Amino acid sequence: MDPQAFVKLSIGSLGLRIPVVALKDVRNGIQASTSPFLCEIRLRGFPVYTTPIPFISSLEAAPEPHSSTTSFYLEESDVKTLLTPGFFHGSHAYLEITVFTVRKGFHCGVGSKKQQIGTFRLQVGPEWGEGKPVLLHNGWIQFGKTKQDSGKPGAELHLRVKLDPDPRYVFQFEDETTLNPQIVQLHGNIRQPIFSCKFSRDRRVSQMDAMSNYWSSSAESDQETERRERKGWKMMIHDLSGSAVAAAFMATPFVPSTGCDRVARSNPGAWLIVRPDNFGPDSWQPWGKLEAWREHGSNDSVCCRFHLLSEGQEGGGFVVSEISISADKGGEFFIDTERQTLSGTPVPSPKSSGDVASVVPIQGGFVMNCRVQGEGKRSKPLVQLAMRHVTCVEDAAIFMALAAAVDLSIEACRPFCRKAKKGTRTSL
Repeated sequence: MDPQAFVKLSIGSLGLRIPVVALKDVRNGIQASTSPFLCEIRLRGFPVYTTPIPFISSLEAAPEPHSSTTSFYLEESDVKTLLTPGFFHGSHAYLEITVFTVRKGFHCGVGSKKQQIGTFRLQVGPEWGEGKPVLLHNGWIQFGKTKQDSGKPGAELHLRVKLDPDPRYVFQFEDETTLNPQIVQLHGNIRQPIFSCKFSRDRRVSQMDAMSNYWSSSAESDQETERRERKGWKMMIHDLSGSAVAAAFMATPFVPSTGCDRVARSNPGAWLIVRPDNFGPDSWQPWGKLEAWREHGSNDSVCCRFHLLSEGQEGGGFVVSEISISADKGGEFFIDTERQTLSGTPVPSPKSSGDVASVVPIQGGFVMNCRVQGEGKRSKPLVQLAMRHVTCVEDAAIFMALAAAVDLSIEACRPFCRKAKKGTRTSL
C-alpha cells in the first residue's frame, strides 16, 4: 500500500505578554485577570479556530514549550493551492493569528466587545511542500499597534509553529455499506481494490455463531421488530483472498427510549468491532466498541462514542473519541489526540490495532477519520489512516469495520416513527 503525502501544521505553546504601560493603552486599564484573551487562527481554505490564550505576567515565565493548541492537516493539493500566487486575491498566502481582549457587555451579560491587540502573520513558503520537518517559528515576537510607538514596549506573542510530514492511506467504499461494496485505496488517479464488504441483517442468530453472546435472538417478524428495535446488523470485511479480516457486530440493539421515538444517550445502541484471533477461522478478538445515539434539538445529530478495548475485554475500555455528526448533512468521525472531543479531554491512541496494550495517553496525534453522509443519502465512506498506525493490511481492515459501523449508525439512529424512503439506504 502506498501512502499519500500530507503535511501537519502544528500551532502551540501560545502565550501573551503585555507590559503595564502598553496594557493601559491597549485595554484602557482593564486588568488582565478580569478580561480573557482570545486568538483566532486562520489559514486560507480552512475553518477559523478560536481559542483562549494564556496571559503571561512574568518576564521570566514562558508557556509550556511542547503544548499543542491546534493543527491543520494539508493534502498535497492544499499546499499547491496555498503556494499559487494570486489564488487568494493576494500575492501570498499566510497563517494569521489575531489576538483580542474580550470585555463582557453590560446588557444582562449577553453582549461582549472584542478589542484587537495585534496580528501575527507567517507567509506560506516553498518549505511547506518539501515533505520535511521544519520549525517555522518558536519564541516571543513583538506585534500589535503599540510596537510602532517610539519608546513604548509593545505586546508580545509566544508561539511555536512546526511543519511535519504526516503521510496517510486513503480508502473509499465504492458504494453504500449495505450493498456489499469493494473498498479501494486511492492514490492519485489510481483506485486499487483492497477489501470487500459483506453486510447482513440477521435477527435469528445461530448458537454456533462465535459472537452470539453479544445479541439476543428473535422469532418475531421483521416488520414488527423494526417498529421497536434494530438489531442483528453485521458487517464483515474480507481481504482479496476472501478471508475475513475484521468485522462489526451490532452488540446492543438500537431501541427507542421511553417516551420518545429515538435512541437516547441514556440507552445507546452499540457495535462490537472485532478482529480474528489465533484460535481458529471463526474465532474473534474484541478490539473496540462503538456506541451511538440521537441528540434531538436545534442541532439534530448522531453522536458516536468509541471505546478501545484491552485484550480480552468486552466492556468499558478507553474512550478515545466522542463525535457529533449532523443527522441531515453527515460529517466526520475522527480519532485524533490533538483535537478536542465533546468531553473536552485529550484521548489516547494505539500504535497499531494489533497492539492494544500499547495505548498510552497523549501519543500519536492523528489516527483516522471517516466522512459519511447524512440520513437517507447515498453514503460512500471516505477513510484516512495515519501511515504510522498501520503496520499491515489487517490493521487497515479493523478501521474499515469501524468506519462501516459509524456509517450504519446514522441509519440505526433514525427516528422509529419515520418511514424509510425507497431507493435510499434507509430502506434497510
